[in-house]
Amino acid sequence: MEKRYFTIGMAGHIDHGKTSLTKALTNVDTDRLKEEKERQISIELGFAPLYEDTEIQISVIDVPGHERFIRQMIAGVAGIDLVVLVVAADEGVMPQTKEHLDILKFLGVKNGLVAISKIDRVDEEFIELVKDDILEELTGTVFEDVPFVLVDSLSNKGIEEIKELIIKTLKEQEMRDAKGAFRLPIDQVFTVKGQGTVVRGTVYEGSVEEGQALKIMPKGLEVRARQIQVHHKQAGKAYAGQRTAINLSNVSKEDLERGDVLVSSEHFIVTKTLDVAICVVEDLEHMVKQRMPIKLHIGTAEVMGRIVFFDRNEIEEENGEILCQLRLEEEILTKRGDRFILRRPSPQETIGGGWVIDPRGNKYRFGNQTIEELEKKKVGSPKERITASLIEAKTLPLNELIKRTALDEATLIEQLNDAEFLFYNGKEYTLQLLINSIEEDIFDQLQDYHLTHSMKPGVNKAELLQSMQKRFPKSLLDFVVENGMEKGVFKRKEQFVSLADFVPHVPKSWEKRTENMLEELKKDGLKVRYLKDYFSKAGIPEILEFDLKRFLEDQALLVQLDEQFAYHGEVFSEAVDKLRSQTGLEFEVGDAKDVLELSRKYMIPFLERLDAKGLTKRVENKRAWKI
Repeated sequence: MEKRYFTIGMAGHIDHGKTSLTKALTNVDTDRLKEEKERQISIELGFAPLYEDTEIQISVIDVPGHERFIRQMIAGVAGIDLVVLVVAADEGVMPQTKEHLDILKFLGVKNGLVAISKIDRVDEEFIELVKDDILEELTGTVFEDVPFVLVDSLSNKGIEEIKELIIKTLKEQEMRDAKGAFRLPIDQVFTVKGQGTVVRGTVYEGSVEEGQALKIMPKGLEVRARQIQVHHKQAGKAYAGQRTAINLSNVSKEDLERGDVLVSSEHFIVTKTLDVAICVVEDLEHMVKQRMPIKLHIGTAEVMGRIVFFDRNEIEEENGEILCQLRLEEEILTKRGDRFILRRPSPQETIGGGWVIDPRGNKYRFGNQTIEELEKKKVGSPKERITASLIEAKTLPLNELIKRTALDEATLIEQLNDAEFLFYNGKEYTLQLLINSIEEDIFDQLQDYHLTHSMKPGVNKAELLQSMQKRFPKSLLDFVVENGMEKGVFKRKEQFVSLADFVPHVPKSWEKRTENMLEELKKDGLKVRYLKDYFSKAGIPEILEFDLKRFLEDQALLVQLDEQFAYHGEVFSEAVDKLRSQTGLEFEVGDAKDVLELSRKYMIPFLERLDAKGLTKRVENKRAWKI
C-alpha cells in the first residue's frame, strides 16, 4: 500500500492547552525558545511526530494562539490536513478561538475535531455549558458536525481516544497531490554547523529527492537538496503533507527568509497583481475601503499591498463573495486556487480571506463589465471546468460531465477532442495526466518489487492495484494496465503483472551457490537425498528456499516429487523418456521399478508426479501413457 503523509494543526486561544495537548500526544515539548518557556506561550510554530505505521505518517503543528503571533498561526495552518480546535473547559470560546475559526474557514480547512481541554478543572455540568457554547459558535461553519473529545493533558484523560480518532479520520482521507511539481513554502531558515543552510516547511504538493536541483522563488536562486530530514531523521525523499527540513547547497542563510518558496518547476507564477475572490468576517470592526492598505498572508509569505474593488468603494459588513484585485508591494509565488488571509495592518484585525482566481491580474476599469469578466475567470474556461471535474471525480460519463461543467453538449464534445482528455471503456472520460500518473505509479511499484523479489514472475494484479483503489476506480486501473501492455511497458503471465523487460532470475549473490546445488542434485541422478540437504550444503538460507524452489520449477530446472524429494529437471526428463521407451501403452508399478531400478520411496512419488503433469493416467492398478 502507498504510504500517505499528513500534518495536523492545534489551534485555539492563548493558554487553552494546545502545547500541553501536543506534548501529551507526542511526548515532545514544542516550546523551544527561552522566551516561550519564560512566558509560557508559543511564539514560533512547534512541530512533533504524532504517529507512524506502514500506511500513514502524521505530524503535529502547535500553532501560537496569542493575537500578536497570528502571522505564525496563519503560516502553520496553511499547510495542514486536519485541525484540532482546542477550547479550555474553564474558559470556553474566546476572541482568538473565533479568529482562528475564521482563518480556518478562509483557508479552506474542512477536516477537524474539537478538543475540550483542562476538564479536570471543572465539573460535568460546566462542561455541558462549554459544549453548548462551542456548538453555537460552530453552527453554520464547516466544523458544525465535527466530533468532540474531552481531554486533560495532565491526567492524560481522553488522550488515547483523541489520538485514535485523528488516526482513523486521516486514514479515510486522501493525501495531498504527491505527483505534481514540488512546492514547499519556507517558514524557518537556519544554519547547522558543518552543514550550512537549512530550510523547513510543510510540503504543499509534489515530492523532493536528495540531490535534486531546485529553485528559491520569487528570488530565482538555484540550489540543490543536499540532505533531507523528516522529524530529525535522514530521508532520501520527502512527500506532500510531510514536515520537512532540507539542507541546501549554493545559498546562505542571509539570502533566504520566511515566505520564500522552494520549488522544482518553472510552471509556478511570480506576480504582484492577483485577481481574487474574497469573503470578509461577519463581525468586521472597521470599514474596508477602496485601495486600503492590506497585509496578505499566503502560504508562509506576508506581503503588504492594496485592495482594489471594481463594483464598490467600501465594505461595511459581510457581503458574500466579492471579486476584486490585490496589488502587492513585493512579488510572491502562487497559482490558481491558492488560499490566503487578509489582515488590516493598523488597527490589526483579520478582514477576511479567499482564493486566487488568476495570479496574472491585469489593470481593469471600474464597472460591471470587469466583474463579468472576473466571474468568467472564476468559473474557468470550458477546458478548465472539464479538467477540474475530472481531477475531482477521476472518470465521468458525458451526461455527468454536462451536469458538472454546465457546458452544452456540443461545446463539451469539442473540448473533449483535446489530447489532454481520453475516452476509455466505451463510456467514460478521464485525463491523460491521470493515466500517465497511474502508469508511473505502477511502474515504480513493479520496479521496487522486482528488485526485492527477482525470482517471482511479477505481482498478483489484484494485490498490485489494491492500494490504489481508494483513489481511482477499478475500471480505470484495469485500463492503465491493459494500455501499458499494449504499449510494451508491462506484460502479464496468468495473474502476475511485471515490467515488459523483466526476466525472473536468481539474485546475483546466490547464483553460484544455486548452480552448485543443481550440479550436486544432477550428479545424484534418481537416488537423491532430501532436497533440504542440498540447499543446506550449498549454503542457501532457509528464507530463500520457497522462492528458489518455485523459480527453479518454473524454469524446468527442478521437479519436486513431494515435500522431501526433488529431481534435477534433466534427470527427470531422461527418466520419463527411458520409461516411455521401455514400456507399452500401459505399465504397472513393478514394470517401472525394473526399468528405473528405484525403490518404493522414490517410485511412488515419481509416478504421482507423472500423473500430476498429465503425462500418465491411472487406470486401476496400471498407468496409461497419454498420447
